[in-house]
Amino acid sequence: MDPLHFCIAVVPLAVYLLMIGYLNFGGRPFVTTGTRDAAALGIGLAGLVAAGPMILFFPESAASHFGNWVWVMLLAFYGLFVSMFVLMMRPRIVIYNITAEQLRPVLTSVAMELDSKSRWAGNSLLIPGRNVHLHLEPTNWLKNVQLTSGGNQQSYDGWRVVESELSKRLKDYASGPNLIAFPLLITALGLAIATATWMLMDMHGVAAAWEELRRY
Repeated sequence: MDPLHFCIAVVPLAVYLLMIGYLNFGGRPFVTTGTRDAAALGIGLAGLVAAGPMILFFPESAASHFGNWVWVMLLAFYGLFVSMFVLMMRPRIVIYNITAEQLRPVLTSVAMELDSKSRWAGNSLLIPGRNVHLHLEPTNWLKNVQLTSGGNQQSYDGWRVVESELSKRLKDYASGPNLIAFPLLITALGLAIATATWMLMDMHGVAAAWEELRRY
C-alpha cells in the first residue's frame, strides 16, 4: 500500500478514535442516540471502505464515461447504504463515560418523572405512559451503557424525550475520566503521526498514487 491510500484509509478512523477518546477523557457522561453513534462509526470507516472494497471493485467501464465523478457516485452510494442501515435500526441511546450503577438511579428518576407507573424488571425498564420499553446493556471495559429497544412497539417521541431528559440530568454529573480514553487517543495520534511521516518521506509515492487515482 502506498502512503496516499494509507492516508485515505486511516485518517477518518483516526478522527473517529480521537473523538471517542475525547468524550471518554472529559470526565462527564455524554448522551447520544444510536442513530448518531452508528452514523459517526460509518463515517469513521469510510476511508477503509474507499481504500479497500471501492478500489478492489472499481467500475472502470463507468469511470471511462463519467471520469472522477464515479468517486462521487461511489461515496454517495456508501452514504446511502449507511443511512439506510441507520434508519432501519431500533431506537437506542448510548451514554459514554458512565457505569450502569451510576446511570440506573438517574434513569429511574427520569422515568418516574415521565410516568409514575414506570417499573424495572431486572435490567429492563418500562415507561408505559411514553410507550418506551428499554433494556440496559453496560459495556464495563469501555465504561459506557446502551439503552436498547425491548420490542418493536416503541414510541420514537418517547425515546427522544428520555434522551433529552437524560442529557439534562447528566450535564453536570461528574463521573471521572475513563482510562480507555488513553489508548484511544494514543492510537489516533499514532495513526496521524505515522501517516504524516510516511507521506513526507515518500512524496514521489504520494504523487504517483495521486496520478493513478486521477487516471480512474
